[in-house]
Parts: sequence; structure tokens; C-alpha cells
Amino acid sequence: MTMLDDRQTAAPWPTAYPQGYAVVDVETTGLARDDRIVSAAVYRLDALGDVEDHWYTLVNPERDPGPVWIHGLTSDALEGAPLFPEVAAQLSERLDGRVLVAHNAAFDWSMLAREYARAAITAPVRQRLCTIALSKELRLPLPNHKLESLAAHFGVVQQRAHHALDDARVLAEAFRPSLHAAARTGARLPLLECRPLTEWTDSPVAPRAGYQPSRGQGTWRPSRKRPACPYPNPGRYESDKPLTQGMRVAFSGDTSVDRELLEDRAVEAGLHVATSVSRLTSLLVTNDPDAATSKTVKAKSFGTPILEESAFTHLLRDVAPARGVAVPPPSPSSE
Repeated sequence: MTMLDDRQTAAPWPTAYPQGYAVVDVETTGLARDDRIVSAAVYRLDALGDVEDHWYTLVNPERDPGPVWIHGLTSDALEGAPLFPEVAAQLSERLDGRVLVAHNAAFDWSMLAREYARAAITAPVRQRLCTIALSKELRLPLPNHKLESLAAHFGVVQQRAHHALDDARVLAEAFRPSLHAAARTGARLPLLECRPLTEWTDSPVAPRAGYQPSRGQGTWRPSRKRPACPYPNPGRYESDKPLTQGMRVAFSGDTSVDRELLEDRAVEAGLHVATSVSRLTSLLVTNDPDAATSKTVKAKSFGTPILEESAFTHLLRDVAPARGVAVPPPSPSSE
């Protein structure tokens, strides 16, 4: 497929599609609940996906910048940058009335929601669209769900990976043909509701270095029932092999990434998030495998593989497709 294919939309444009989009990318100090945004970029698109304008800012996180080797922003570079409350109005102007579009949108939205809540401002976002979910809806033949793979599929050249402005540009250029492909086939857009945080409380001191409580005050949205996984359970996870869509994953204990965000990422990858451990559980994710919780005790008694969070999130980058099954992804109404 080429960049010109998206201009061949012969069918009428779906009237139910949104009237505007805000393609967003944020770079952060990390992935945990109390991590902060260090830069943000927004490309505003009209109803047809054409670029209207773009905006970029550095943000002083008021703490260490985290993985400088990824985003390239040092403490010196961020020292004179505005605080989030100082750019919130400009950001809100670009998000208001539009669908937030991002690659792994649950993450970008959660980081923005927390920053707005810290600033005691309500984020003007009501819906989000994840381009990973859209690529699955369109059944794009991608080797994985990385942004670089989506960009390569549509012939978009990435110049500065993990730079918010360039990542947002790349995604905007890849989203337009995706949007037109969806319109041609009459595909539904995987829109999800966004519920802004209205209050924020910083986490208490963590009992163990490196981990933040993932539940309690400041949780970025209420829990909700998850959909049934559309893929069959391929069995237990095997060491040194990739995760496979349909695997049943359970979580136990505190996680450095917000628990619901981590579960969202697992669901978007095609895994079944289970609330308990049984003989059918493919693996248990916990940062404290020696804890005598009911889940870890059951996992050990059943011989269920146990992985630490860092190993699990690494495997989430490349989840193998369900074996020999062509099943559509979950519908947006139940995701």
C-alpha cells in the first residue's frame, strides 16, 4: 500500500465518523503512576485526516528526566521549560472537541489525564482512538504493532524516533490512509470513552524502591468489566518464546506501571486478562514471586509460569498472532 491509496475513497464518507482529530505523542520520565511528561506534540487533523496545524512543547517535569537515552531530554534541556500548568491552556485548545489519536492511546491519555489532574484542570478529551487497535480492525499485514512498522507500511519516513513532534508527524501521516481505508470498507473506528480525572493525590512513599502502588487514590479511571478475549487459549507461556494472542494472564501485587494501563496494553495485544489463577492460566505477572498471595500460591501449585513485570512488558512488544485463527478484535463497546 502506498501513501496515494488513501485518495481512492470511492464510497461516501461515513457520517458517523468524528469531525476532527488530535494526533498526540508524549515523552515521559517513565511509565509509572507518578511519572511526568517531558514533551508533548499535537497534530490537528480535519474530518478527512488532513493536517490543519501542529504544536510542540517541552515540559519541566520537576524531577529527573528519566530515560534520557530514549527521549534525549536532559535536566539541562528541561530546566527552563514551562511547567505543565503553564502550557495546559494551549494544549486544551488543540484537544478540545477532537478525538485524541495516539499509538497505544491508553498510555498517552493516562499521562495527560494525570498531568491535568495535578494542575486541577479538567482535560477536554471525551474519546480516544488507538492506531494499534485501528490497524487490527483493518487487518493490516504488519510484522508487529510498533509505530515504525505502521509507518513503513504506508511509506512514511521517520526522522527522529522518540521525539514527540516527529512521532506525532509520523503517526498523523500514517493515520490519514488508515482513516481512508476504514471509510472505504465502512469499518467502525475503535473509539473509546475517556473519563478525565478530577482529583489527584500523590502516591505515599513506596515500601520497596522502584515500585509505586498501582491502586488507591489517584487511580485514573474507574475499573470496568473487560470483554471476552476473541482468541482461544494456546496454553501456558514457554520460556524464551513470545507471548501468543489468547494467553490468559493474571497479575498480582504492586506494579510500577499503573495496573489498569498494564492490563489495557495486554488486552490491546490480544491477551486475556484474568482476575484469578486457575489451571488454565498461561502465566502470572508479579514483582514479588515469593509473596504468599493466593495467586502466587496457586500458580506455584499448578506449575504456572511466573514473570516479573519488566520481562512481561518487554514481551508485550511482539505478541505472536493466534495460531491458525482469524478472529476480529474486540468491539469498541466492550473494550
